[in-house]
Amino acid sequence: MKTTVRDGLTLMRPWHACKNLLIFLPLFFHGGIFSAPEKMAAAAIGFAAFSLSASAIYALNDCRDAPQDRQHPRKKNRPVAAGRISERAALTMALALAALSAGILLAGRGMIAQFGAAADTLAAYLLMNVCYTVFGLKHVPILDVSIVALGFVMRILFGSFLTGIPVSSWLLLTVMVASYYMSFGKRRNELRALGQNSVRRVLSLYTPEFLTQSTNMFLTLTIVFYALWSVDVQTELRYAQGRAVWSLPLVILILLFYHYDIDTRPDGDPVEIILHDWRLVVLACVYVAMMLLLM
Repeated sequence: MKTTVRDGLTLMRPWHACKNLLIFLPLFFHGGIFSAPEKMAAAAIGFAAFSLSASAIYALNDCRDAPQDRQHPRKKNRPVAAGRISERAALTMALALAALSAGILLAGRGMIAQFGAAADTLAAYLLMNVCYTVFGLKHVPILDVSIVALGFVMRILFGSFLTGIPVSSWLLLTVMVASYYMSFGKRRNELRALGQNSVRRVLSLYTPEFLTQSTNMFLTLTIVFYALWSVDVQTELRYAQGRAVWSLPLVILILLFYHYDIDTRPDGDPVEIILHDWRLVVLACVYVAMMLLLM
């Protein structure tokens, strides 16, 4: 089969770069998204570097999982599994993307507040995901979703090191438990759609009851931790007269719509769910606008 540009982009999954917007979270909630251009530039450099590193991991994952993907009803159409890109080419692309990521971060080091910490975080993210993909940690229950959740937390810490803006502990906890919520929700839907005899071995080690209970628990914790962040003293000082708590009903509405989607759709991939539900996109835009107005 002939390899196309579209196959290369599919291997890189550029649409998943929306996850890396978490890098801008420290800057956004600090109120400097428009008033601190130098910090915004540092975050943008980090966003590009992290996105390339994430794409390198996707290429490595597709190379490693090609035999199993060929037995999957949807993943069999991925470029490597379908034979449109060879495993060697995918591995070469992964190495090139990782090198380009490091080059971009190094080129922008003069603009980065804490370059050493940022570089260490990016390296740790790559190493963690290599272990997840190559050394089989993705097949260990609990650990598989924990690594995914930690990846989101690392994005926020990376953004903090890029800009030199500290992150609220409550906000960090909110993102952590929200990441667990989405990860367990995805596993639950995979188990529903594919069953315990699927090619994803870790699903055979989970039960529907455990995944449902874990999903609901982390949904509750997400709301609780966000509420605690919204009434925290530091948050109240940053937002006019403590009005950040006004955003709580909107956050609950977003989470309920998302929870409804993962409960009624066979595919629980967070990015695909959010991008294909116009209600979630609109509500997310309303949330961003509200927080900018409150600041």
